Amino acid sequence: MGKTILNRDYIEEHRDELLEKYNAVPRSSNRPKLLSKKERKALGIGRDRGIATARNVRISPLKVQAVLNTIRGKSIDEAYAILQYIPRGASPVLIKLLKSAEANAVNNNELNRDALYVAECYANQGPTMKRIRPRARGSAHRIMKRTSHITIVVKEQS
Repeated sequence: MGKTILNRDYIEEHRDELLEKYNAVPRSSNRPKLLSKKERKALGIGRDRGIATARNVRISPLKVQAVLNTIRGKSIDEAYAILQYIPRGASPVLIKLLKSAEANAVNNNELNRDALYVAECYANQGPTMKRIRPRARGSAHRIMKRTSHITIVVKEQS
């Protein structure tokens, strides 16, 4: 069954009830349908944040998560300072990602740069590359080269 996409006129006429329905806490048996990108844009959902995602980064998610835990909840400038001087391999990737999230928030959603903070940040596991290393007596040992998908969300402090 295909998903029906609402047209712009219907969304503008029924804006209040759609937002109320979307923001209501659902029971597990009666979840509301997910909105399409067009519908979210027409309703203005997601305009209070900036998101940046880096996919297939060649660093283990466990190593990235250790750095992300230090910057979660900090202001943008404080997060930059931490990432600049923390001696971890994930730091350059996270600096680039944080700059992208900041630019998305300021340019796309017109948020104030001085009031931004790191609201959410997480690293999920990406595809794992499997390699083989020769071992003693003709056997082989499996090497797992892990990748991660990193997401940073910045919001404006109120």
